[in-house]
Amino acid sequence: MSDVKQGNLKPVYFLMGEESYYINLITDFMLEHLLTETEKEFDMNIVYGKDVAVRDVIGLARQYPMIAKHRVVLLKEAQDVKDMDDLTLYLQKPMPSTILIINYKNGSIDKRKKVAGELEKTAVLYESKKLYDNELPSWIMSYVKTKGLGLDDRTAELLADYLGSDLGRIVGELDKLSITIPKGETRITPELIERNIGISKEYNDFELQNAIVHKDILKANKIAVYYSKSPKNNPLIKTIAVLSMFFSNLMLYHYLVDRSSAAVASELGISPYRAKDYTEAAKNYNAFKTMNIISMLRDYDAKSKGFEYKSVPDSELLKELLFKILH
Repeated sequence: MSDVKQGNLKPVYFLMGEESYYINLITDFMLEHLLTETEKEFDMNIVYGKDVAVRDVIGLARQYPMIAKHRVVLLKEAQDVKDMDDLTLYLQKPMPSTILIINYKNGSIDKRKKVAGELEKTAVLYESKKLYDNELPSWIMSYVKTKGLGLDDRTAELLADYLGSDLGRIVGELDKLSITIPKGETRITPELIERNIGISKEYNDFELQNAIVHKDILKANKIAVYYSKSPKNNPLIKTIAVLSMFFSNLMLYHYLVDRSSAAVASELGISPYRAKDYTEAAKNYNAFKTMNIISMLRDYDAKSKGFEYKSVPDSELLKELLFKILH
């Protein structure tokens, strides 16, 4: 984006990957900076992979600009194109007055193919990878900082747990929060999130995990009862995924030599703030119990998906699972 802003342009930009957010961000930025609104009417074409063949795209790219310095051709949903290899010849001698932007989403081009080799020589070949779950809280904190706001580790964890790994959705909710934050305040709080997004600050997977860590049976069962009243908003599959990640990390924790906060954070790929949870959990769940819980979570994941217990509601499965974990 910095190169585009400074006018350091390449003839082809191939943006690919599982994470659509950065592909969209870069593309929107380029369309905004490469042409004026008037120039777009004459010198920009946007086509979709399901509607065109590569030869059609090349035909557009070979045209000269009418009023602008560059012609811009954008191919969206390029993963639907079946003849991408046909782009090879164009890449060997691209049109110098055309900027060809290709969006290839939900995956990456096979780098063993000849076209991939030509892309690496001629184009900007950018891969937008999905973030791992343990990277989301720090990403959220960084994004919020760009808005001149702040939030603590716990709140970032809460958002990551509820919103999932779709960065586009996360950005949409964070932008909404930045607008609704009271004047004069600069912190995104659990209370603000509860009012505007609908995540309960008391009844969520993060708080359930915390209750399990501290063997707070009453709190864990209160959350289970709350979940039973709105099962669609609190699917058991998601809860099990959160707990499975925690106890898998706890098993690793049991075999760490260095258990300082910094070492635990580094080895488990978590924030130092979360390290103390594992220190506390290790007191209540030894390695043998942890291994049994991981096995239980796998069983209940299968049951929640309809294996064995097809007629048992998620709420009952969760209560049963919590009893076995906590006793």
